[in-house]
Amino acid sequence: MTLPFRQLFLCSLVSALGLVSILPYSNSANAAVGGCPTPALSRFQRHKVVRGETLESIAQRYNLIPTTIIGMNPALQNGAIAAIGSVLQIPPYNGIVVEVPRRETWRQVAAQYKVRADSLFEVNGCQQDPRIVFVPGVNWSPNGVVTKSPLPTDAATPNRASLSGYPLAQVVTVGLAYGWQINPATGEVFFHSGVDLLAAVGTNVLAIAPGTVAFASDQGSYGKLVIINHSGGLQSRYAQLDSIKVTVGQQVKKGDLLGTVGTSGKPTSTQPHLHFEVRSSSSLGWVAQDPKGYLKK
Repeated sequence: MTLPFRQLFLCSLVSALGLVSILPYSNSANAAVGGCPTPALSRFQRHKVVRGETLESIAQRYNLIPTTIIGMNPALQNGAIAAIGSVLQIPPYNGIVVEVPRRETWRQVAAQYKVRADSLFEVNGCQQDPRIVFVPGVNWSPNGVVTKSPLPTDAATPNRASLSGYPLAQVVTVGLAYGWQINPATGEVFFHSGVDLLAAVGTNVLAIAPGTVAFASDQGSYGKLVIINHSGGLQSRYAQLDSIKVTVGQQVKKGDLLGTVGTSGKPTSTQPHLHFEVRSSSSLGWVAQDPKGYLKK
């Protein structure tokens, strides 16, 4: 795939001016939607080169590959060495910065660069219509093409058999499924990172498997949220709760009471429900998985 001119231009500006100064909508580009990670463009660091450092040693320090740093710093793109005292732009993980053409969707960008659309969406702070985005797992190379690159310290493939259960006492109707959906309130297309399980306010919410409570409080659009870390690099999330019955650090068993169904935060479905997610640990953080394969009663 030929490297677009706009990408080269953007990388040059990233190096020369810094990210915030080139973003046409810097306020929205640097603010994560509630419940989503901080956008990758807000997580760039600057590294001042000191004596004895090489491009390879700098890349290793930040768990990147050298061509990632070259792509973000055009002064290095003609074989130049990283001069002592020079300042390099360091992204949070391997990837490239690109400008999104107007009227192009997340799925089209993801398809073009052959990356997961949901990961692209969350890495950029769950913004609906950003003009400049960070594409993870894709890399610039000196001969002018973009290719898939290895992500640093990718976790082993999670063992699905280690996580299986149901967060309510009875199987219920799915109000809104996982994946790209139309927001019933606004009509906008958005990525739904979990499933909405329809249940009355006050219904008991149960742990689907043994684990440790990693979070138990209010969290943006999630409302009252409980997060449990499980073995095998997996995590379950229980959101929009009315009440929370556990504390951070608590060990829970399958079927233990976590809280009750509510309408806190900013629910997407209009009917009361439990918003339930499963995520797996990766170099991009906790990446959403389709909960369908884990929900067993």
